[in-house]
Amino acid sequence: MRDLSRRDLLKTSARVMTGLAAGAALKPDLLAAEVPPPVQQATPRIRFSVIGLNHGHINSQTDATIRGGGQLVSFYASEPDLAAAFAKRYPQAKLARSQKEILEDRSIHLVVSASIPNERAPLGIEVMKHGKDFMVDKPGITTLEQLAEARRVQAATKRIYSIMYSERFENRATVKAGELIKAGAIGPVMQTIGLGPHRLNARTRPAWFFDREKYGGILCDIASHQFDQFLFLTGSTSGEIVASQVGNLHHPQWPGLEDFGDAMIQGNGGTGYVRVDWFTPDGLPTWGDGRLTVLGRNGYIEARKNVDIAGRPGGSHLFLVDNKGTHYIDTKDAELPYGRQLVDDVVNRTETAMTQEHCFLATELALQAQKQARIVKTPTAGLR
Repeated sequence: MRDLSRRDLLKTSARVMTGLAAGAALKPDLLAAEVPPPVQQATPRIRFSVIGLNHGHINSQTDATIRGGGQLVSFYASEPDLAAAFAKRYPQAKLARSQKEILEDRSIHLVVSASIPNERAPLGIEVMKHGKDFMVDKPGITTLEQLAEARRVQAATKRIYSIMYSERFENRATVKAGELIKAGAIGPVMQTIGLGPHRLNARTRPAWFFDREKYGGILCDIASHQFDQFLFLTGSTSGEIVASQVGNLHHPQWPGLEDFGDAMIQGNGGTGYVRVDWFTPDGLPTWGDGRLTVLGRNGYIEARKNVDIAGRPGGSHLFLVDNKGTHYIDTKDAELPYGRQLVDDVVNRTETAMTQEHCFLATELALQAQKQARIVKTPTAGLR
């Protein structure tokens, strides 16, 4: 660990703000450069296929599985443009003639999906009924009725239904924060605060993005990340929503869009607060300043997941404050274990990546928060 210099921090912050004021080159999504796919392992441990390419997260899901020892065999998507882009990135995969072809291929162990959100649970249920495990982008389930059926089928088939909460599994600072907390670096955890701002990029979004029935609502969708982190970091195995609210505060042209949501949670291991939105300004050099603060009895940790606005390059920044001082922790060498652990679980029928109970509980909290949310309207709606 290296102690932070407050003077250096202020100097760097001043440089950044001066650059912004002068229109300096902090280009939007500068940090979102395409990462090349990983090299296939010589001796893969499982065979997997992909169904549904409707969200760009499918690339990180596929990459994680390949890194973990999976062999990408085939894929299916009904949209020619999405299929062509995926085939270009993963030329080793065969384009299947139909979804059924993959489901009935007995050599496939795992199906990975980032289909339209409200279609994910029905697909996962069919995958499990066909004797395969399922890994899906968040939100993995969009209604409480879907959740009940997924739980029933999973219990009956004993297959894996895993939701890839990428803000934890694919962020090195968050992984490292979990390791430090487990080692007692800040004492027992009392509260988590999870902030998930995103850039809207409306012109690039498909029609389903603005249809609440299809994406499930903002707390169901984006905030599923924060509910997952709350359970994981507080060690909670039960929880309830104390209060929640959602609203369309600034985009009346899309009445199906919720651009703001927040919630308070009480678990048997601590409390939590969540706020998510679609208000990231264009001046930020990435899609959102995702933040996680974990309050412990002997200190606190903050993860700046995607950007340090004080000027450090890249993402996955981790800060720790304890009784000895303020520390910046380099996380560039932290392993991202989810893909390896998931493949282990497929092979060994274990729950090392994430327990099934945790996966479904995080989803249940998100769905309950969405269901009981109060509709809020901005008090400044008439101001310009």
